[in-house]
Amino acid sequence: MGGELLTEDLNVFLRSKKIMQVESRLVQEPSGSLWCFCVKYVDDITLNDHGKLKVDYKQVLDEDTFRRFSKMREIRKKIAVEEAIPPYVVFTDEEMATMAKMEVLNLATLKTVKGIGEKKVEKYGEKFLARAAANCFYLQSGHASISGKCNFAVTGSDAIRG
Repeated sequence: MGGELLTEDLNVFLRSKKIMQVESRLVQEPSGSLWCFCVKYVDDITLNDHGKLKVDYKQVLDEDTFRRFSKMREIRKKIAVEEAIPPYVVFTDEEMATMAKMEVLNLATLKTVKGIGEKKVEKYGEKFLARAAANCFYLQSGHASISGKCNFAVTGSDAIRG
């Protein structure tokens, strides 16, 4: 009975949060095995104008990733203005947060992001990647840089490394 109440309490808690990441690990102890879960979540839930959860990506992302994410938003906005469409049509914030975490950003890896399909990649992928490369924030060294000298070099057909 106690386990059921704890499970329900946990479910209530999780439903009230924006879950960002879940890691699970099987832990072996001399007394037996158990599953251990680490849940990364956003505590303060705010709804946007459309009734969806609004995430503060500055809190959720580490400093370098947030810097890349911010630059991506600038690129997305320019593309959206040129196309006369809302920025979220190009890529959503959630999609770009996932992209900002990627070590390699190219047409193939864009397709692995939840919400980005073949049509989005065809329509915006090349343009977005070219501008990301021009802004020098995906570098082969593995470190993000949004200012200073750029040592960017494309490898393969279209890879950009973060």
